[in-house]
Amino acid sequence: MAEFTKNTTVASEFFIQGLTSDGRQFRPSDWAERLCGVMSCFRPEGSGGPNAHLGYSPYVRPTLLDGVKSVVVNEQLREIEPLAYHFVVNFAKDNDLQIVDACLLPDSKSK
Repeated sequence: MAEFTKNTTVASEFFIQGLTSDGRQFRPSDWAERLCGVMSCFRPEGSGGPNAHLGYSPYVRPTLLDGVKSVVVNEQLREIEPLAYHFVVNFAKDNDLQIVDACLLPDSKSK
């Protein structure tokens, strides 16, 4: 059985996959980075700093899932900024992208 550290909270997230409902790859190929770039200003209070403009928001970030470009969306975005949350969800719906409820788990190698 796996041991958990003090912080056992698992974030509630969903993935927007770069595949349409009929399995076609979504274009352009950098769609995930573009979407996450637009959302990069939505951050927890106090996480700004001099290099804040150089990173993605912890609430909307690009990733690869089984070789498919995807975007991980943290459900906390809905509470922090509902309009931003609806923008991301509507982007997926408008472009017929697959949405999968899930969460990224911490790397089991790090303790």
